[in-house]
Amino acid sequence: MAISGLQRTFDDMGAPLSEVPFCVLDLETTGAAPSSCEITEIGAVRFEGGLQTGRFETLVNPGAAIPPFITVMTGITQAMVIEAPRIEEALPTFLEFIGDAVIVGHNVRFDLSFLNAAAERLGYGRLPNRSADTYALARRLIRSEIRNLKLSSLAAHFRSPVTPNHRALADAEATAHVFWGLLERAGTLGVTHLDDLMMLPTARGAPNYGKIALTEALPRKPGVYLFKDRGGNVFYVGKAKNLRNRVRSYFYGDTRRTITNMLQELDSIEHRICANELEASVTELRLIQAHIPRYNRRSKPAKSPTWIKVTDEQFPRLSMVRSVKPDDCTYLGPFRSRKAAEVVVTAIWDAVPIRRCTARPGSKASECGFSQMGVSMCPCGGGISPDDYQPVVQRLFDGLRAEPHLLLEPLAAKMADHARSGRFEEAAWVRDRYRALARALRRARAWRSLSDAGIVRAENGEGEGALIERGRLAVAWKESTPPLLAALTGGDGDPTSVAPSVGDAEEADLLWKWLCGDDIELLEVGAPLSLPAAPIPELQDIEL
Repeated sequence: MAISGLQRTFDDMGAPLSEVPFCVLDLETTGAAPSSCEITEIGAVRFEGGLQTGRFETLVNPGAAIPPFITVMTGITQAMVIEAPRIEEALPTFLEFIGDAVIVGHNVRFDLSFLNAAAERLGYGRLPNRSADTYALARRLIRSEIRNLKLSSLAAHFRSPVTPNHRALADAEATAHVFWGLLERAGTLGVTHLDDLMMLPTARGAPNYGKIALTEALPRKPGVYLFKDRGGNVFYVGKAKNLRNRVRSYFYGDTRRTITNMLQELDSIEHRICANELEASVTELRLIQAHIPRYNRRSKPAKSPTWIKVTDEQFPRLSMVRSVKPDDCTYLGPFRSRKAAEVVVTAIWDAVPIRRCTARPGSKASECGFSQMGVSMCPCGGGISPDDYQPVVQRLFDGLRAEPHLLLEPLAAKMADHARSGRFEEAAWVRDRYRALARALRRARAWRSLSDAGIVRAENGEGEGALIERGRLAVAWKESTPPLLAALTGGDGDPTSVAPSVGDAEEADLLWKWLCGDDIELLEVGAPLSLPAAPIPELQDIEL
């Protein structure tokens, strides 16, 4: 019989401590190693709602001699355990007594190591219960106030009516008194729920820990948080499924220099509750674009977004431009920087021998260097006719619009050739170009599909839904009545072939990934929502 299903979730660790059952326990053993030593006594006290609801005490026959030094320390003799139950008899009753409670002990890992060893040996499996250690809590909360962290010292510090004496029940009762004293002290730091308690022992000891009080107003709901400095400037934006848990986690054991600097600058925290995680992700994206927080990696704004344009010439070529004009040309993008666009241009050049030089057709006495090396079909020397060039252009258009493998498979083949030749650095360059081009094509598809569909209303299996209008999130909900398309007046504008800004492209990509989830149900769409039949191949999907 396994016991892995006994542990309750306690509402994803967000239960108030006043509602959490605790089982404070202590074991006496024949030694320190659970692999070679046995339990001689079990003592425990169970609490629910802060009130004691049960006590458990039993000697255990270890089936072996008790070492003399153990008898001296605990007072438990061989004669005392001769008629006591074996662990096979005592453990099932004790596991039932513990139930779904959070296990509390002083150096609780020691006690749990013996319980788990016995439970596994008898076929119950490891205990699934969460645990709290009074030693670790005391080290976090009162280390500077006490000479040492022994149970006897802590019991005296908190004036426990029971003096620990190396007998299981007495030590468990003293540990319980210490635990309640530590919980009272922890409450002054805002530790009011189980998740707070579980994370408290790893809290950083730096002076910035005092700023955890700024998290008191944060709810346990999905949303976005904004860190502000003394001047009220937003320097970091983040999203979370549980705002309180996420923000408080910065104060628990994260020693990264960036986090230390952020906490040092932190003066106030603003938050916005969202209906679901999707809305939180979109809101985070929009706020990063609005505030440009210096600690967000992706917050650097594009000084001027860049698009890749296939020029409208007799011999078309690729050009990087700063805006999209209302012409019939094909565009790809936008890209956050010119450098990012250059990587994709190079990827396309590697895939198809599209013209690279800008010289007028037939204007040179001989072909340009690109043409002489055989990497492009440039008409500058006058040796290429429009009919010769047309298949190259057609391959480019087909690859950009509907058949991405025409552009990606040549890159994968080139990468494999470099790897086989031992040119691993060059293979890595081609791999990066492949990924950049695949990402650009994927985003372009997502934008075109959402833009063409107009308004999309969808919901997942958990009742989380979204109404998307022309590639942007209009409304989000969770377990509520979603809006009807007929109630909306927007979404009547003409669809655009490319996103008008980097932010729009990133949001559409995020929304499309959500729509592609396994449990998403389309409730209603304003127009057909579809992608080209040929998927964008991943590197591992290509046979080389």
